[in-house]
Amino acid sequence: MAELDAAALLAAYDTQLRGRVPDPVPEGWRVEHDGPVHRMFMGRSGGFVGYRSVADLAADELDALIARQRDIFAARGEPVEWKWHSHDLPADLPDRLRKAGFEPEERETVVVGLAEPLTAETVPLPEGVRLRQVTTRADLDRIAAMESEVWNDQRGWLADGLEAELAADPQALTILVAEAFGQDAAEDTVVSAGWVRYTTGTEFASLWGGSTLQRWRRRGIYRALVAARARLAVQRGYRYLQVDASDDSRPILERLGFVPLTITVPYVFTPPV
Repeated sequence: MAELDAAALLAAYDTQLRGRVPDPVPEGWRVEHDGPVHRMFMGRSGGFVGYRSVADLAADELDALIARQRDIFAARGEPVEWKWHSHDLPADLPDRLRKAGFEPEERETVVVGLAEPLTAETVPLPEGVRLRQVTTRADLDRIAAMESEVWNDQRGWLADGLEAELAADPQALTILVAEAFGQDAAEDTVVSAGWVRYTTGTEFASLWGGSTLQRWRRRGIYRALVAARARLAVQRGYRYLQVDASDDSRPILERLGFVPLTITVPYVFTPPV
């Protein structure tokens, strides 16, 4: 597999992926621009603040910008995520976010790999498991139920978000489920799921999801989902795959040739009840 230049890929990631907003914007969502940042209102999914860089702001301007995002969502009674990256400037940005009431959640590592080499071999699935593309609300609700069980947290908002994205542009993403059927399950059960987003006008497709029920882990399902989505990306002409990888999935992806570029941490402000 070709050796990847992490510095060049990080520059491409910043230029091609960061600061982008959905086009078209899903129904029920709204995007507003505020200087170098954009904020998205996404219904039950809450809010999101993204940007390419805030390095050019003076300290007082940056603090005011952060406070403004917090206050706008606080007035709506909605949580908001500020997506920070470890190479962001100024270096004390995390301290400024915490001072404004944003709390860090689990870190992830942004990794990038070549898509085409991942299509060379078919990754076998465990007996009694199949992959299937899904689009219906019923299947999206099954994905949300699986994710809720994995994370011990109600994630019905996930089905809302995926449904809105599919309605806005069915070609913008592909959603796959891994289903257990037959002897290992009384009825078809979603044991894992993943989706691939195709970012128009870039070299990158991004992989999301990948959570797997506990008893189905370490059986190749995650790797099979990666390979299946790599094939879909290659068919669309994408060169790279990008993942915000958890500490569990990062080692698997690095063994598949992905390289780490930067750390990302969601800083979340949750309005008091």
